[in-house]
Amino acid sequence: MAENLKCSHCNNPATVHLTQIVNNKIIKVDLCESCAQAKGVTDPEGFSLADLLSKTNLTPEKGEPQITCPDCGLSSADFRRTGRLGCAACYQSFVPLLRPVLEDMHAGVVHKGKVPEIAFSRQSSEAELQTLENALQRAIEEEAYEDAAKYRDQIHAIKQAAEAEAVES
Repeated sequence: MAENLKCSHCNNPATVHLTQIVNNKIIKVDLCESCAQAKGVTDPEGFSLADLLSKTNLTPEKGEPQITCPDCGLSSADFRRTGRLGCAACYQSFVPLLRPVLEDMHAGVVHKGKVPEIAFSRQSSEAELQTLENALQRAIEEEAYEDAAKYRDQIHAIKQAAEAEAVES
């Protein structure tokens, strides 16, 4: 059961929970409904967690390069101040700022998405099948017929297993 969190400002029960990463540090704020409205949190266009957390140091670290997005003109100082990117090109422009944050948050910096287990199994089988078909083609071209027969049998087994699975579903 989730613990009952209190508002960071008035100690009433919190219903709004905000998280932002500033200078590679995770900052969490819990607010009740009235404090959230008073701070403008319910308006996604008018809210910046950076503004709410005025005590947080949002200045760039020493030696950090000034970056500007070539498409929208957003500067790294603007990004640090608002906590928001201006356009899709900003993701590429601000890689030096985003990469450390993403590395701290996730097990990698490449989005792989979520795949249901059955779909993942199907994707894995399809990838293995493609690899085997490529290997079969190479073996035929190289006249390695024993290897080709082995690949052919593995391909046949995978296709039979997929057909059996489809019948069971």
